[in-house]
Amino acid sequence: MALFAWRPGRAAPEAKHSRTGPLIALTGAGRPQWTPRDYATLAREGFGKNAVAYRCVRMIAEAAASAPLKVFVAGVRDDDHPVARLLCTPNTEQSEVEWLEGLYGALQTAGNAYVEAVGDERPTELWSLRPDRVQVVPGRAGWPDAYEYAVGCRSVRIGRQADGWMPVLHLKLFHPTDDHYGFSPLEAAAFAIDVHNSSGAWNKALLDNAARPSGALVFDARDGERLTEAQFAALKAELGETHAGASNAGRPLVLEGGLDWKPMSMSPADMDFIAGKHAAAREIALAFGVPPQLLGIPGDATYANYREANTAFWRGTVIPLARKAAGALTGWLGGRFGDIRIEADLDAVPALQPERDTLWARLNAASFLTDEERRRMAGVGD
Repeated sequence: MALFAWRPGRAAPEAKHSRTGPLIALTGAGRPQWTPRDYATLAREGFGKNAVAYRCVRMIAEAAASAPLKVFVAGVRDDDHPVARLLCTPNTEQSEVEWLEGLYGALQTAGNAYVEAVGDERPTELWSLRPDRVQVVPGRAGWPDAYEYAVGCRSVRIGRQADGWMPVLHLKLFHPTDDHYGFSPLEAAAFAIDVHNSSGAWNKALLDNAARPSGALVFDARDGERLTEAQFAALKAELGETHAGASNAGRPLVLEGGLDWKPMSMSPADMDFIAGKHAAAREIALAFGVPPQLLGIPGDATYANYREANTAFWRGTVIPLARKAAGALTGWLGGRFGDIRIEADLDAVPALQPERDTLWARLNAASFLTDEERRRMAGVGD
């Protein structure tokens, strides 16, 4: 049954072969308050409202996706292999780069990424599944026996095939206390994200109040005289309506006898929240493995220059992530296409060119090596 009826005058909807595709159309001063550790809240408060976390996720996903995947058969690169063509055009809606960005982005925000293979004998399309909609269904041995994809009150189960092959690939980051789901950098940085977001909200509220804290209205009581509750409520309401907010900044305050306005100011120590905000930003960058220098965060001089920081970013964060995905795809698709090996093409990465030039210079200077040994040490295939 169609989820949405087609009417004349409207282009016929394109058929989507993924089994989860039809379901997507159904959607649309006290103790510290920390962001709940569920995916939707973390994605909204972290990725959606925090510029540092957003940039970290984008940098990692875009950098890792810029290293295309290549296929080797018996140690020889084969760009005409069916798997190479499948990875180059994973489905009818996405290119390889767009598909990989979604895969790596899901790992950074959810700690889990899911890929569904569509096809009869062999996969002909690869579709990324939104991680918060996928639930692992363990079998008797404890390993996943199926994956359930749910949208709203409807769901579809994708189970293991008769020959034991699973049509869903589950990529996950290490989780020390969970057998089936990964742990995301976004969750590890949740406290720092809360601090960073709260600092921004406090700064915004301060700007809305004429960039200064408020003051105190002092009543000079004589002979024990005090304001009545009605007088106090009326005075408080008048101050809120006529003198609070940026639009009322600088508006004169008319006071009656016995009332005195005492403006408040912040000491330099009170204004040190800016340093705290930068510290939280560095902690967020640390959780994602992005050098703060690449994000323009002041106060960090770990690396001598931008190039050194960028190389460390690739070596310590991007390359391990790309190799993790390539290895998982090798084991998964190898169950359908035979003896293949998938690798990330790091030679296509401009950021690593200086390291390659240095390596080639050292190998060329080693006169005791043969050309074959130089090629093998440089990682160049036959």
